[in-house]
Amino acid sequence: MNVVWTILIGLCAGLIAKWIHPGKERLGIIMTILLGIAGSLVATYGGQALKLYQPGQTAGFIGAVVGAIIILFVYGLFTRKKA
Repeated sequence: MNVVWTILIGLCAGLIAKWIHPGKERLGIIMTILLGIAGSLVATYGGQALKLYQPGQTAGFIGAVVGAIIILFVYGLFTRKKA
């Protein structure tokens, strides 16, 4: 059941991050879920490195959205078309 919640939270975090972040990334539903899950991981481990979270704590929903926005920004830098 924990995996189902992770996927649902990842989907919601990825959708919100895509809504907040400007630009047109053509990501499907699976990539949106993976974006949210990756955002949660980035926020969790980044927060632990900055001493915002203790080891074993998760970032939470807002942290997952922020992490997903960071990943979208980096993704946009690598996929930007040269004019």
